[in-house]
Amino acid sequence: MADEAVTTLHAELVRFGEAEEGIALLETFLEVVAPWIGPVVLDPRELWLPHELTADRAVVQGLIEEINSAVEPKRGLLTVAERTFDMADEQARWDFTRLAYCSSAATVWSRGRRTTFFEHHRSGAQHDSASYWLPDSVKAAYFEGIAAKGWEVPAGWLGAVAKRPKPWWRRF
Repeated sequence: MADEAVTTLHAELVRFGEAEEGIALLETFLEVVAPWIGPVVLDPRELWLPHELTADRAVVQGLIEEINSAVEPKRGLLTVAERTFDMADEQARWDFTRLAYCSSAATVWSRGRRTTFFEHHRSGAQHDSASYWLPDSVKAAYFEGIAAKGWEVPAGWLGAVAKRPKPWWRRF
């Protein structure tokens, strides 16, 4: 997987007809890539509901309130706040897929944290970005998983071009 070309797939909720489509695609991704994923984390501070979310709005608001009522993580210049989710637990996976788009930062790492597979960042009400970075073999498995559920791969994803990663010494 290290030498494979990587495709960037943009996955902000506004790119889908309904927010639930983007969430369902993230759920499918987590199911398909389970053998390759490592830590799945999000920043539990400042969670808020995206305007695009409709179907599970009340349930997700309840999750947010539950997390917000927990002990506040330490804040500091070099302090990282992360909440880890166990992808083997179906409820934790369901929670993560909804909360990922509510968090200011959510990440799905590969094993060994060498590759970021999915990342969502939100800074302010208007700036929202979400992307998948998938090696060819992972992308093929993901697209097969989407098709197996009877869904269509988003058109913008089909035309995305894979690129070879730069050697580590050229990335800086």
